[in-house]
Amino acid sequence: MQFNMRMTATASAVLAFAGILAGCNKAAPPAPSSSAPASAAASGDAQIVKLASVAPMSGSQAHYGKDNANGVQMAVDELNKQGMVIGGKKVRFEAVIEDDGADPKQGTAVAQKLCDAKVNGVVGHLNSGTTIPASKVYNDCGLPMVTGAATNPALTKPGYKTTFRIIANDNALGAALADEAKAMGLKRVAVIDDRTAYGQGLAEVFADVAKKNGLEVVSQQFTNDKATDFMAILTEIKAKKPDSIFYGGMDAQAAPMLRQIEQLGMGNVKFFGGDGICTAEIYKLSGESKAVNNVFCAVGGGALEKMAGGPAWKARYDAAFPGQFQVYSPYTYDATMLIADAMKRADSVDPKVYLSKLAASDYQGVTAKISFDEKGEMKNAATTVSTYENGKKKTVK
Repeated sequence: MQFNMRMTATASAVLAFAGILAGCNKAAPPAPSSSAPASAAASGDAQIVKLASVAPMSGSQAHYGKDNANGVQMAVDELNKQGMVIGGKKVRFEAVIEDDGADPKQGTAVAQKLCDAKVNGVVGHLNSGTTIPASKVYNDCGLPMVTGAATNPALTKPGYKTTFRIIANDNALGAALADEAKAMGLKRVAVIDDRTAYGQGLAEVFADVAKKNGLEVVSQQFTNDKATDFMAILTEIKAKKPDSIFYGGMDAQAAPMLRQIEQLGMGNVKFFGGDGICTAEIYKLSGESKAVNNVFCAVGGGALEKMAGGPAWKARYDAAFPGQFQVYSPYTYDATMLIADAMKRADSVDPKVYLSKLAASDYQGVTAKISFDEKGEMKNAATTVSTYENGKKKTVK
């Protein structure tokens, strides 16, 4: 009985308190939502335009990828300061940074991801081996891609209307290096490549032109883009007594190769390679080997210090990304600006609308004046040959 009385009293108190709460809730108007109007205002203020940078952001080539992404981000930041209006709406550009790991399968997966995400344009890829298969994916979904790094001529052979290159291809780079070897009076060259689309393609062009120039190819060796021990092939090459070695590949392999060349007593042998070894990083990666001072490398564009606005651009880059410059960031910067310029001229951020304007570009960038032939190759692309002095790169021609 006592238990029931207590329960009744407690229940009455609970009901009374619930009534008070109900009265309070009824009297209080719903709080205004601050997030919904803010989101609507943000989306109403500017349309978001996503431009993707695709390059290796992990692994032994991550320093290239970071440099590429920096070029895109720098351009995006500058574009947003302009307050560009396209299609009657203010636009805000966003950089979407993707890692293809320098792997063709990963590269095509990233390309499909970007197609599905309906980004507005792509700057990349870096490696020819990833760019070539990815270009078909972009073509199939109608997404324009502009590379400032992939140099294998096979990239533009299919004639995809969405594929553009703003750097000289391997035909120009290989020939420039073979001509430099001839001009130096070299006679006996060993050729090594990493079996990638980039390395193999560049090595083949160099060897062909070198032979036409009167050089003898005394040895032809192969490695891969993950190797770091080259003693076996270098020992075999040493027996052939070359006065020069050509390597088709990237600095992650060229650097230890140079260190091992010095260890084998071949420190005076001239060492040739393409833009893949023409980096600020190679001296450090080689353990500061003196053999780096015998490197001659070619890049598919003008020397940065001689580019229109090049020194001023480099100063801005170094202020934003100190100590990160490698090779390709001026080209990825220009590629980003080029796409934005095509959008502005088309008055649309829709890839299918601005594509024709991109193909008809006549754009003055930092790296060069950019226009394309019918296959998306840059017209009148320059090449620059550089060497190293005390580990620092300097222009030869």
